[in-house]
Amino acid sequence: MSQKSLPPDHPINSSEDRLFARHTEQSFRFDEKVVNVFPDMIDRSVPGYNLIVPMLGLLARRFVQPDSNIYDLGCSLGASSLAISDAVNTFGVKIIAVDNSAAMISRLAELMLQHKGNLPIEVRQENIENTAISHASLVILNFTLQFIELENRLPLIKQIYDNLLPGGALLLSEKISFSDPQNQQLQTEWHHDFKRSQGYSDLEIANKRNALENVLIPETLETHRERLGQAGFTTVIPWFQCFNFISLVAIKTKNDIA
Repeated sequence: MSQKSLPPDHPINSSEDRLFARHTEQSFRFDEKVVNVFPDMIDRSVPGYNLIVPMLGLLARRFVQPDSNIYDLGCSLGASSLAISDAVNTFGVKIIAVDNSAAMISRLAELMLQHKGNLPIEVRQENIENTAISHASLVILNFTLQFIELENRLPLIKQIYDNLLPGGALLLSEKISFSDPQNQQLQTEWHHDFKRSQGYSDLEIANKRNALENVLIPETLETHRERLGQAGFTTVIPWFQCFNFISLVAIKTKNDIA
C-alpha cells in the first residue's frame, strides 16, 4: 500500500496517482493530469523524496547569505521552495521558483495564497535555461536536470556557477545510471521493488517507464561530477543516495575563484 508522507491538510496534498494504470502511447508531460497527482506520484516513485525535501531546508541554512536570491529551478509545485522558506529566516532573501509548465505554475500560485513561511517566494513560468540568475547564494535543481537536453546541461550548470556568490551552493538531485550493466540491472530492479511496495502494479511501472523514455535521461555520477568540475565547482559532496537516486552539494569556494 502507498505510504503518504504528507498529512491530509497539507497544501500540496493530491489525488492518488493512477495515470499509468492503462496502456498509453503518450510521452510523459507535466500537464494538468500529472499536476493533479504529482505529490503522490513523486513520493511513491522516488525513494527518499520525503526525506530529501526537508533536508534541503536544513542544508540551505548553511549557504543562504543575507541580501541574496535563492533559485528553485524546475520547481514543479514548489515543495523545495516551501521547505526552504519554512527553514530559513535570513534578512533580505527571496526565493525565485521557476518552471516551464503552465499547469504547475498555476497550481503553485494557488498554493502560495496559503503560504506563511519566513521567505517570500516569487513564482515564474519560464524555461529555466532562459532564467537570468543574479546574486544567488543557493540554487536548487531537484530532479530537474534529467529533463534538460544533454547538450544544454553544461551551459545551465555553468550559468549557475558563474552567478553564485562565493560560499554559495548548488543542491542537485538526480536519477542516475550506472556504467556497469550488472549494477544498472540491480539498481533498476530494486527501484521497481520500491515502487511495488508503494502500491504500483507491474503494468503501471512498465507504462510509466515507456512514457519517460527519451524524456527523462539519467547519467552516471561520474558524468555529473565531471560536468560540475567543468563548470568550475571543485567541492562536490554526495549527501544522500537510495538506489538510483542521489543528491549532491556543489559549493563555490574561494579557492574556485582565486
